[in-house]
Amino acid sequence: MDILDEPDRDVDAERTVDFESEDTPVLPDQTRDDTARGWGYTSTEDSNDERLLEDRPPHWG
Repeated sequence: MDILDEPDRDVDAERTVDFESEDTPVLPDQTRDDTARGWGYTSTEDSNDERLLEDRPPHWG
């Protein structure tokens, strides 16, 4: 019997996954360099957000 003669089987579909695990996540939600400091900001007061929200194109009125 050849391996190609066997019926297709989805091994991943048969695997059980515990979504309620208390273990450390494989990938964190945020990396340690994905912070304001990691992006080069020194503090939240130096944020450019307010200027960008107020700076609108001329055709916006």
